[in-house]
Amino acid sequence: MHRKKYTLPHHNESCVRDEGEKDPALQKFKAQIQDLLTDKHDDYSLTKWLKARQFHVAKAEHMFRTSMAYREKMKIEDLVKNYTPPEVLQKYLTGGFCGYDKEGSPVRVERYGYLDMKGIMYSCKKLDLEKTKILQCERTVKDWETQSQKLGRRVDGITVIFDMEGVSSRMMWRPGLQMYLYLVKVLEDNYPEMMKRMFVVNAPRIFPLLYKLCRPLISEDMKNKIHVLGGNFAGVLLEHIDADQLPVFLGGAMTGKDGDAYCTDSIPAGGDVPETYYLQSLTNTDNMETTTIPRGDKIVLKYEVDTPGSILRWEFKTEGFDISFGVFLQREGSKIPIVPLERVNSHMVPEDGSCTCEEAGTYELCFDNSYSWARGKTIQYSVEIVEADDNIKTEIDHMIVGNGGWNDLVIGDTTVTTRM
Repeated sequence: MHRKKYTLPHHNESCVRDEGEKDPALQKFKAQIQDLLTDKHDDYSLTKWLKARQFHVAKAEHMFRTSMAYREKMKIEDLVKNYTPPEVLQKYLTGGFCGYDKEGSPVRVERYGYLDMKGIMYSCKKLDLEKTKILQCERTVKDWETQSQKLGRRVDGITVIFDMEGVSSRMMWRPGLQMYLYLVKVLEDNYPEMMKRMFVVNAPRIFPLLYKLCRPLISEDMKNKIHVLGGNFAGVLLEHIDADQLPVFLGGAMTGKDGDAYCTDSIPAGGDVPETYYLQSLTNTDNMETTTIPRGDKIVLKYEVDTPGSILRWEFKTEGFDISFGVFLQREGSKIPIVPLERVNSHMVPEDGSCTCEEAGTYELCFDNSYSWARGKTIQYSVEIVEADDNIKTEIDHMIVGNGGWNDLVIGDTTVTTRM
């Protein structure tokens, strides 16, 4: 099976080569957007917009004009000078820059497994998340300028290390995943070709399912920039990043304050957002079903899972009062508890969760109000099954650096075998 090579193309050389090959398209593109061009828009930067739309001039023009209108709407220049992200984002939004790769481009580390997207979404406005990400991108563009002057040659692009240590099925929470993908799309639509490569490390067992959910927004060009590394990822990272520019926890020699191996002063560690930051319940119930459970009664929702390794995920909220909730697997006339039945305060904070279905069969979600003889409960809920997909696994196999496929990928010191 074809595998990616360890040696990746030089980002700048690739873009310049495309620029030369597609010069007629570039000249036409420049003519079409002449009314918007400034001295910052040189041929190199304009080629990025073309490349982002496979050198389709009309599509690139639409993308460019939409982006310029977006910059005006968001008042980007003023945002860079005056905007300060809310405290909760400064403390709990994971990820940061730690150094530069061997080509001089910034290195960004995303510690996705420690991102509490639910807590963040409950604690700030969507616009604040958007502004914060834009601010990060604008600072990156400024950093390119500084690096270019320092090194005496053009520097752009970023190398991203996407650390998935700590990722669990809680990352499958639909609103959080949708928000994360929305932010990624905003950045790709307004900062084309910013990412030159991404290394995925510590990929968890559910990575194929997460990738499946994200795949509709991943272009072929983006897919070719993603490299999934096994347990011995440090060697590959050090081929592209000097040890003094890479944190110790990723196999480098860089430390933060007081010898911090995670460099949390520059790469925020995230973690669970305290409820004291919560503004209000921001759950969108537009796609939820509503039902009422009579006093002293319960409802059982049944779902057929055909493929082992699939994810069953749910979200619900009750009006005014708590409810007892559990998940069970039907097996030979018995009900095997997957999530033990217990009372949850879903009237205070919406409840969400998921489980990996280790075997095919009928799974039951039980909402139990039998303990309440005084009142019925109104509940809003959504349930979804994310089926495992062999085609996605095959696609991921081509992203893996080194030998073997997804089923043989070594994570840490453990060989992970999936049942997909």
